[in-house]
Amino acid sequence: MSSRLVGVGVGPGDPELVTVKGVNALRAADVVVVPVMDTGERGRAEATVLHYVPAEKVVRVVFALNERTDRARREAAWDAAGARVAELLAGHRSVAFATIGDPNVYSTFTYLAQTIAELVPGVVVETVPGITAMQDLAARSGAVLTEGTEPLTLVPVTAGSAVLKEALAGPGTVVAYKFGRQAAEVAEALAENGRLQDAVWGSALGLPEESVRPAAELDGTPLPYLSTLIAPPRRDGGRGGKL
Repeated sequence: MSSRLVGVGVGPGDPELVTVKGVNALRAADVVVVPVMDTGERGRAEATVLHYVPAEKVVRVVFALNERTDRARREAAWDAAGARVAELLAGHRSVAFATIGDPNVYSTFTYLAQTIAELVPGVVVETVPGITAMQDLAARSGAVLTEGTEPLTLVPVTAGSAVLKEALAGPGTVVAYKFGRQAAEVAEALAENGRLQDAVWGSALGLPEESVRPAAELDGTPLPYLSTLIAPPRRDGGRGGKL
C-alpha cells in the first residue's frame, strides 16, 4: 500500500484547541514529525503534540523556520528535512506532520509536501484542518472577524508594511500575522487608516505567557514574532448593518 503523509493542524498553542480528528490522526500515525529550529528548543507544535502522544513516537526534524534572507540555507534545510521524512515514510506506512495553526495556511507543511511528492512516488498526502491564530484571538478578545457581506483579508507582515497599508485602506476586517518585529509601523498604519481604536493584538495564545491587548496600547516596542492583529472595519449600522 502507498505510504501516507498527513499534515495535522494543532492550533495556535492551546492543546484543548486540537480537533478530535486531529488527535485521532496523531494517534493513528506510526510516527509524528514536529518541526524544530536549528537551535533545538521545543516549539509550540511539539509541546501540543506531547499532550496526546508519547514522546517516543515523536521525531524532531530541523527546519529553517525563520530564514527569509539566505535562500541557499533555507533550501538546504528543506531538502534535508524532506530527506529525513522520506526515510521515515520508507519504514512506516503513516507519518503525521504536526504544524501550528492550519496546514494549508502559511504552513511549513506546504513545502514539505511538495518535496515529499518528488522524493516518494505514489505517496498519499492528506491534511487535517486546525484552528488558526485569528480564530483563537477573535474568541479570546471578543473581536468579530466578519459580518454580512464584509470581506476578510489575511496579510503576513513579513511581506512588508506596504501590503498591510493597502489592505487597511480597503473594506472589511484585516488580519495581520507575524507583525511583532514591525509593531511600530503597524501602529502607524492603523492610525493612518482610522483603525487603531477597534484593533486588537495577541501573542502566545493559550499559553501561560499569553497577551491579548488593544492595539491602541502599541508603543513601538517589538513584540513576539508570531503576534497576530485583528483590525475590524468601522461598523456604524447597528445589528445587521453589514447585510
